[in-house]
Amino acid sequence: MSATITAADINKLRQQTGAGMMDCRKALTESEGDFEAAIDWLRKQGQKVAAKRSDREAKEGVVLAKTTADNKTGFIVCISCETDFVSKNADFVAFVQTIAEAAVSNNVKSIEELNEVSVGGAKVSDLINDKLAAIGEKIGIVAFERVEAPYVAAYIHGANRIGVLVCLDKEAEEAGKDVAMQIAAMNPVALDADSVSAEVVERERAIVIDTMNNDPKMAGKPQEMVAKIAEGKLNAFFKENTLLAQPFVKDGGKTVAEYLKSAGGANVTSFNRVAIG
Repeated sequence: MSATITAADINKLRQQTGAGMMDCRKALTESEGDFEAAIDWLRKQGQKVAAKRSDREAKEGVVLAKTTADNKTGFIVCISCETDFVSKNADFVAFVQTIAEAAVSNNVKSIEELNEVSVGGAKVSDLINDKLAAIGEKIGIVAFERVEAPYVAAYIHGANRIGVLVCLDKEAEEAGKDVAMQIAAMNPVALDADSVSAEVVERERAIVIDTMNNDPKMAGKPQEMVAKIAEGKLNAFFKENTLLAQPFVKDGGKTVAEYLKSAGGANVTSFNRVAIG
């Protein structure tokens, strides 16, 4: 039995991919309603669709990124809600700020631990339930990240909609902020090509090969040539989607790696990005 494709499903896929309505309908039909498979189907047809990201996402809410005073530990807290009316409310933002500060001051290591922390004599989980009752929307801690490094830079972008933590091997305040802004804007899938998961590499390779097989210009080409071109396209994917190889947003003539070298030689060891959207 084929899946029922609704107008809401089509609109959701359009918003995610930017593809046309008829293409989205076809993609969902071909993939029997599976959104991830539909995105892959669109990409295999040669459409420009964003690569899958590992970000933890919520539809609405507030994301805050903070560090300890010595910048050696960083935290991201994301509390979701149902509408942007609530997420933009100053009282709700202040509420999330209080929870994030509790995470930092108690050196919390998980959502479960954060829910048990006491703030003003009440557990965070109870405060969230009280806030839920007060505003009439379902809210909750949906993402939490904690990192340690010789230096951690934190950055919040777009009215608390994206939070970024960057781990560096030495103190580099300005470079850390610049790289965090890069991560917020360009959403890399990994630090470098070696850091891309095998799952993502194989998925991208399959999409590249299927796209080429659907291209009439490639008909009759030797498989060795197809494989070589595919690897070239895969390397282009790494350049566009891994942090250190990306063009630096403030100076497109340099990669992020080259910028870091020119800015004192700090090395990024890892990063975390949590987004609303």
